[in-house]
Amino acid sequence: MYLIVDTTTDPAWNLAVEEYLLTQRDEPFFRLWRNADSVIIGRHQNAYAEIDLDYVEREHIPVVRRMTGGGAVFHDLGNVNYSFFGLKDRIFTEVILHALHGLGVNGRCSGRNDLVLEDGRKFSGTAVCKHGIRVLEHGTLLFDASFDRLGRALKPRPEKFQGKAVQSVRSRVANLTEQLAEPLSVEAFMDYLADSIGTTLECIPYAFTEADRLAVLRLRDERFGNPDWNFGASPACALANVRKFPAGLLEAHFDVRGGRIRNLKIFGDYFFERPTEVFCTLLEGCPYDHKMIAGRLFDVATGEYFSGISPEELLTLFF
Repeated sequence: MYLIVDTTTDPAWNLAVEEYLLTQRDEPFFRLWRNADSVIIGRHQNAYAEIDLDYVEREHIPVVRRMTGGGAVFHDLGNVNYSFFGLKDRIFTEVILHALHGLGVNGRCSGRNDLVLEDGRKFSGTAVCKHGIRVLEHGTLLFDASFDRLGRALKPRPEKFQGKAVQSVRSRVANLTEQLAEPLSVEAFMDYLADSIGTTLECIPYAFTEADRLAVLRLRDERFGNPDWNFGASPACALANVRKFPAGLLEAHFDVRGGRIRNLKIFGDYFFERPTEVFCTLLEGCPYDHKMIAGRLFDVATGEYFSGISPEELLTLFF
């Protein structure tokens, strides 16, 4: 088995590597990697139902859709990710637990894809993807992650969404730093895992070739760095929102299909000079994106459609 300790923290690159090693290589790999602040959503999840869109856009946190199933997770540099690429008959969870035991962490498997402490708090979630006779098993290790930013970024609002997309189930979580017999930096923790697991699996260090990098870059640009993949792949959903402004109450209903606004209807007790139906057609097909919607709102005379209500106020009706 080959060992890769990846120093790149770009989430789109890192998820492109996952697909590349699974689908375009035949050798077994063990990989350790980290992402800068990002939200990683499952293959069949509705991105809009999983995140606080206002928060992630304001904080410039990228949202990237992975190729495996499961729920949404928040990554930062205090979160260590591991990946195993091999044949279908090998399960690597016990390898992770054995390595952690060497640091004084007593964990166990729970449910179909979680690793938890003895008190039931979750410190790792795993996901699996198969390609032919090969399988990818990857997961997170909450080492010293920011639970405050996690809680802000992953903020599903189910009352606003209707549809059949998979929604995450939030669990009680814990950082592994709380459990260590002796303190470690996240970099030292990764070094320990590389040495411990690398020795157990008899790994040989591997460095990406130029051909590897070019193939990964293509996948990053075509898929994991592409908004059409990350948001447009979200299942269709119906959204509803109500806002009370000094000049009146507005209630918006619309669908999001292929990442774009469809079938917008607005109701309320507001005053107007021009028909609301005309305004709704102006946003038909607009990407469901904070900046794109804001651009359209500031391009039209919104006060003629909703007297006394500003474009900034109208924008809050969509998020």
